[in-house]
Amino acid sequence: MDEQSPQELDVIDRRWIARCLELAQAAAAREEVPVGAVVVRGGAVLGESANRCVELGDPTAHAEMLALREAFRCTGDARLPGAVLYCSLEPCVMCTGALLHARIARVVYGARDPKFGACGSLAMLPADPRLNHRCPVHGGVGAEASAALLRDFFRRRR
Repeated sequence: MDEQSPQELDVIDRRWIARCLELAQAAAAREEVPVGAVVVRGGAVLGESANRCVELGDPTAHAEMLALREAFRCTGDARLPGAVLYCSLEPCVMCTGALLHARIARVVYGARDPKFGACGSLAMLPADPRLNHRCPVHGGVGAEASAALLRDFFRRRR
């Protein structure tokens, strides 16, 4: 990863979280939980997706998992060193495990997930010293917009 100033990194993070929110909005329009994820390395998108659990009838079809799978196909490798995973919602335990196995360099997310989040809410797996790969996490980027999208989605469903 190239070294950027905190200000440059903030601009980059906000740009990719905005893309995650676009993907999340498209998921909501399909009656999927509105979560979007993008895997980026060197400024290029390696993979992106939104939740497709309902469409695919698959509880593992989270945005992060699908974006990682696309990135693996794009690179031809199951490891993504130097890549950043952006997500509109804090990754769960399953997704965090996958991104750690993929050797993601950094995780950036929007809203916290107090029920399933594994990047600070329930656990902080990316910083767990017992694991052989760790990575920094930056949460709260675009959190208000992401949380509002989720609140509106679940309010309409009730």
